[in-house]
Amino acid sequence: MPKAPMQKDGYQLYYNQGGPAIGTAGVPVIERDGLYFRDLARTGELLPYEDWRLPAADRAEDLAARLTIRQIAGLMMYSPHQMVPFHANGPFAATYAGASYEESGAEPWALTDQQREFLDRDGIRHVLVMTQDSTEAAVRWNNAVQSYVEALPFGIPVNFSSDPRHGASAAASEYKTQAGALSKWPESLGMAATFDPNLCRRYGEIVAKEYRALGICTALGPQIDVGTDPRWLRLEDTFGASPDLVTAMGKSYCDGLQTTEGSRDGWGADSVCAMVKHWPGGGPCEAGRDAHYPFGKYSVYPGNALDRHLKPFLDGAFRLDGPTGQAAAVMPYYSVPWNVDPENVGNSYSRRIIRDMLRDQYGYDGVVCTDWGITGDPEPDIDSFGARCYGVEALTEAERHLRIIENGVDQFGGNSRIEPILEAYRLGCETYGETAMRARMERSAVRLLLNLFRCGLFENPYLDLQESLDTVGAPEYTALGFEAQLRSVVLLKNSGVLPLPTGKAYIPGRRIGPRKNFFRFMDAERALPGAAHSITERFYGIAETPEEADFALLMIESPLSDGYDAQDAANGGNGYRPISLQYRPYRADEARAHSIAGGDFRESFTDRGYRGKTGCAANESDLDLVIETKRRMGSKPVVVCLRIHNPVVMAELEPYADVLIADFGVQQEALLEVISGRAKPGGRLPVQLPKDMAAVEGHCEDLPLDIEPYTDTAGNRYDFGFGLTEL
Repeated sequence: MPKAPMQKDGYQLYYNQGGPAIGTAGVPVIERDGLYFRDLARTGELLPYEDWRLPAADRAEDLAARLTIRQIAGLMMYSPHQMVPFHANGPFAATYAGASYEESGAEPWALTDQQREFLDRDGIRHVLVMTQDSTEAAVRWNNAVQSYVEALPFGIPVNFSSDPRHGASAAASEYKTQAGALSKWPESLGMAATFDPNLCRRYGEIVAKEYRALGICTALGPQIDVGTDPRWLRLEDTFGASPDLVTAMGKSYCDGLQTTEGSRDGWGADSVCAMVKHWPGGGPCEAGRDAHYPFGKYSVYPGNALDRHLKPFLDGAFRLDGPTGQAAAVMPYYSVPWNVDPENVGNSYSRRIIRDMLRDQYGYDGVVCTDWGITGDPEPDIDSFGARCYGVEALTEAERHLRIIENGVDQFGGNSRIEPILEAYRLGCETYGETAMRARMERSAVRLLLNLFRCGLFENPYLDLQESLDTVGAPEYTALGFEAQLRSVVLLKNSGVLPLPTGKAYIPGRRIGPRKNFFRFMDAERALPGAAHSITERFYGIAETPEEADFALLMIESPLSDGYDAQDAANGGNGYRPISLQYRPYRADEARAHSIAGGDFRESFTDRGYRGKTGCAANESDLDLVIETKRRMGSKPVVVCLRIHNPVVMAELEPYADVLIADFGVQQEALLEVISGRAKPGGRLPVQLPKDMAAVEGHCEDLPLDIEPYTDTAGNRYDFGFGLTEL
């Protein structure tokens, strides 16, 4: 029998000389040849999948062959977004013994009723974590979940995953969270502004350390789309508009994320699986409209440049320099790649995009996971955040699942209903026979299990609380993240003003008008305070009026515009309007006369064109603020910090700013370090800032860097790679 395990909080740890530590909360331990193994199947015999001495692929094949189709279907699902804990006022609901979290008296790390059901009844082992109230809550919840599934058949551990959570700024899209206790880094576009793949690799290494300390073993990223259209909602989550830069940064990040130093194949207890997205590239969205929404479902290729969007995958994520070889998983985007596949269906449904290209032509053999929510029935309203079964609306839900499985996809993002997968299996058996269909499902199970074995979860899925507390937000990681923030700041203009080591700053507030949010609900008008006084006071005095100030400090953001107007559709129009990158209302007189793509069962037309229509920015008042502040300040300098989600038409703004700083998602402290001269700006533009909207309308959505840049009043051209590096 095993001797002298180390007692931990809720589990025991057995140490193997020259091998992995074995963690158990109740499952028996087998001793063989002086080594310890978890008896996950509770047979008393050491089964191949329990033997950590065997290659991970052999173990995955052994376990997959033992599973029922229902258990394999459980592996193929991804849970809904999980909160730790689920607060009653949060975006998603859950109960604790039938009550809300606040009413239940449960600990923050308690399992919800819904979690127990989908782990046990449905066999889900891939769980997407959105928020965690604290590191302690995350650790204890991880251990509670892993202890729960350890007692279930075969003891398959849970692979927790996360959307990006290291960003220093507030999330602008999807389900990203601010860093919280984690180290804080620029958004991906800011990392690209450093032009430093080595820094990006170090970033990936630190993300992996902190993720594993929270129990997270899969990152839903990096986003290696080439941001060719400047209007795209997801542009700030990319590494910019250059295929070469995106390839270099994405490759380095994946290597840092996945590599456990010193292991024989690069995988181990420090590894986090990268799920790169979005195959075959989400950047060429028509007119910048995003495929989260049915009105933005089409990708177009007027420049015939699909190959530019494949490059970060084929030359980057699928061809890593490090020992893990390739990204562990890939996620196709929602979009319909217009006329790339003659059926014009969403990427995961496309035989051409997934089966023919990804699997057969390019030989990718890792996990393919759909983007979230693509198999359910569509919403009746085209201006919605519902299911995105683009092009296959006439199929049943089970038929959609079968088609995706036939293409070679392994997993269904955001789908926690097992019945459609089981029905898809039945339909597949009718068509291909039970032997062939079982083999196809088992192949997905092997791929999915392989990543769990690679990360060591079958040996020890448990976390040591003190080790996690020491790792998450460690001073070294925090310092490196802040240094990256400083290096990402791009100085666009300095009219002899910086550095400003001392003085009094006038800080006016700003407002954003009513607008549709990411989930397509209407946000009311908001008033925002501008730069935080509590932070600014560490650098400068605060002036209440321009008259008593030495300079003005304005913090604004790029124009917030939308590409669909439901009211226009209700009034008899087609609903489509331009996404504007300028603050003033923009009339699209130079847009295409007709859209390239079109067609939807909710529309009686195929032309999504918007020539002659007007696009407006919800934050037009940001420009008014700059102009009015410049008037009130007179000859005293106006310093403008511009938070860039998307490139900006600078002609309206630049002449009124004495200093212009581009911020791609950093803390206010980083901006003030540069303004005060305590740090030098090091960033360069990872995108082009367009001359005007005519230049944007005239470009091809799929071509990188084909837009005429703006030239400022000092003669500087705001092109890709531009940035002032001396104050």
